[in-house]
Amino acid sequence: MSFFQSDVVRAEMAEISELQEEIYNNVFKFPSMSNDDKKYHVDILERLLEKQRVMYTRLSLSDDPDAKQMKEQITQSAAMMGLPKGADINNVFNDMSKAVSLMKDQIDKS
Repeated sequence: MSFFQSDVVRAEMAEISELQEEIYNNVFKFPSMSNDDKKYHVDILERLLEKQRVMYTRLSLSDDPDAKQMKEQITQSAAMMGLPKGADINNVFNDMSKAVSLMKDQIDKS
């Protein structure tokens, strides 16, 4: 069975897509949201980030050619966004997790 034919992978990809859509639909509203809505938005962002991290790990561990191709596309996209060639994507996830934690702290302080 191909990597992307797995029921688990398909379900995770669908959830990632749904979370991304929810975040994109509300990102410009963020400054005017209540603190509770901001916390909810950041929680969604945190869930998305974790799901993406798990998916990237699955891609990294797979021998499936399609999975390898998708991982390579992610790496190329990261390079186009300014990350050094060969940068460890897991470090990017770690940095993003720290940024989300800082967002949560800022919301709690306001």
